[in-house]
Amino acid sequence: MFIYSMRASTLKFFGVILLSVITLIILIAFIPTIEPPSSVVITANQKINYANIKTNEDRIAFLAQFGHKVRPEPVEEKEITIPGVFDRVMTEYNNLQKQQGFDLTRYERKKVTRYTYIVENFDGYNGTVYANILVYRNKVIAGDLCSADINGFADQL
Repeated sequence: MFIYSMRASTLKFFGVILLSVITLIILIAFIPTIEPPSSVVITANQKINYANIKTNEDRIAFLAQFGHKVRPEPVEEKEITIPGVFDRVMTEYNNLQKQQGFDLTRYERKKVTRYTYIVENFDGYNGTVYANILVYRNKVIAGDLCSADINGFADQL
């Protein structure tokens, strides 16, 4: 007859290991990856590239893919944090982004950089039109066109 005994500290050790492995498996299974689309088809022959946006020239070229001519320097460059809980305004903004294939809920609590440019070739509006793009780890994760006027607008890129 064999008798095997374990001390409580050994049981606790293996319990902590088991709990850690289970937690890691759950996190891997339920946390989505944070990857915006690398490209979206605009027409049959033209693709928009959302990746490798590292310099000001890259951002200007990105906006030019949509036909927007912007001033060479941004009027604002600001680091912002995507909120963890969206209010009404942020929910509406995210709905606008979802129409373009983006979803900002994937970036909750992430710090991103917002670049704002003045669009020089926007037809059909007399006021100043701004192009905003949000960049996270050299990838565009959101973008919009808007005006700051009281009767202005916000629209997709």
